[in-house]
Amino acid sequence: MSSLRDAAMNSKAWPFEEARRVLKRYEKKDPEKGYVLFETGYGPSGLPHIGTFGEVQRTTMIRRAFEIISDIPTRLFCFSDDLDGMRKVPENVPQQELLKANIQKPLTSVPDPFGEYESFGHHNNAMLRRFLDTFGFEYEFYSATEFYHSGAFDDTLRLAAERYEQIMEIMLASLREERQQTYSCFLPIHPETGRVLYVPIKHVDKVNHTVTFDDETGREWTLPVTGGNVKLQWKPDFGARWAALDVDFEMYGKDHSTNTPIYDGICEVLGGKKPEHFTYELFLDEEGQKISKSKGNGLTIDEWLTYAATESLGYFMYLKPKTAKRLWWDVIPKAVDEYHQQLRAFPDQDDAGKLANPVWHIHNGQPPVSDMVVPFAMLLNLASVAGAKDKDGLWGFIRKYAPDASPETNPQLDQAAAFAVRYFNDHVAPTRVFRAPTDKERAAMEDLVSRLKVWDGGLDAEALQSMVFAVGKEHEFEPLRDWFTALYEVLLGASQGPRFGGFIALYGVEDTVALIERALAGQLAA
Repeated sequence: MSSLRDAAMNSKAWPFEEARRVLKRYEKKDPEKGYVLFETGYGPSGLPHIGTFGEVQRTTMIRRAFEIISDIPTRLFCFSDDLDGMRKVPENVPQQELLKANIQKPLTSVPDPFGEYESFGHHNNAMLRRFLDTFGFEYEFYSATEFYHSGAFDDTLRLAAERYEQIMEIMLASLREERQQTYSCFLPIHPETGRVLYVPIKHVDKVNHTVTFDDETGREWTLPVTGGNVKLQWKPDFGARWAALDVDFEMYGKDHSTNTPIYDGICEVLGGKKPEHFTYELFLDEEGQKISKSKGNGLTIDEWLTYAATESLGYFMYLKPKTAKRLWWDVIPKAVDEYHQQLRAFPDQDDAGKLANPVWHIHNGQPPVSDMVVPFAMLLNLASVAGAKDKDGLWGFIRKYAPDASPETNPQLDQAAAFAVRYFNDHVAPTRVFRAPTDKERAAMEDLVSRLKVWDGGLDAEALQSMVFAVGKEHEFEPLRDWFTALYEVLLGASQGPRFGGFIALYGVEDTVALIERALAGQLAA
């Protein structure tokens, strides 16, 4: 363990770099609360999404890294902002009129349109917890409604009333002049209608810890800031929660980054120590635009998991979190194959290499052994030429290439074969465009066929690749990449493809000959 800890203290892997920042908070003494607290927060106005997965996955990676470099216990709180007023009705849920009648009520006071839970907030919290449990995350769930109503937040809320001017000074500096006129960090919850009110506060009583305001009808009310009668606006709430819980680490997207000084300042005004934070870059769609839940211009987590295993998504989340990344269909095959490349490399690496390997962080130091004897990209090409309708159609070819492989001994490969057929049918087949070969390409392909017909080198992928390479050189393709592009476009209907020698080894020499002859006869382009 000591050698692993030494390697971790010097590792340049980003989870260890973040973990060391957290550890620096406690160089002189351990936390009084007895543990280091990691937190993630959610607005349960809708269902969990791929960003939710990324935040918990990445925070968990840092937490596990911290546990290697320190003996201080850790906890992870997943905090649901379910006391927030429902500002608008989501379009993808039933009983729209019922929800419209409850606009501005806290999510835990809005009836559940699905009729399954105590409220809409409880429904979405249950979906969130089911979501987190599905991926095996270790966490403790916190509800803002319970946090406010139970009294757990009362001391901080009383302090917020006492230091109201200091909080407002921080907030007003960030607001436009028009907004400054009516803004208050406190939002009363109307005692009769139950709605969260965005109204000016007439008076804050620092001794009795109450707020006085007029509701929409002009009626004056005075309410205690404690006990769930009042909630904080979301930016003050962020910093106040850090102070109340003594949060040590929280990450959030780049769109929050300009608010960091506000969150930190309010945390410190309320007697807390600002946590370490990590700002990650946002995901982009096919056109390079920021992904938006309302636009639906990106992949959902369900869409990713329709075509690949969870671990591949974990791998994608690990990579360069501070760099904006396209989250589109074509990243899935690449993520699957790179993940398995890292799995294969892991056993032969030293401690430093293991800790820098993404699979260490995905699997908490105990990654499985890869049984993917055929890359996912190759399975896609096999699905293309084999016309396979299900994974069984691919296994006939896989067994010829790897006689010892089977669905029982290679469950990862078996699962990937099913994913590959589905991915091919949904995202490759509709975009394929075959073309006829040029005269030069035709001559080279005829030469390749003649050599394959007398081939006696078995299914050696490297030897087959060298032979295909030699054909391209002999027919003077310059650059040689043009020769392989021609093979992909004429035989697979795509501009890119696998190492062709490996493809021949998997598909079979005789079947490859038949494929090329069909292309030369014009049967594919037709």
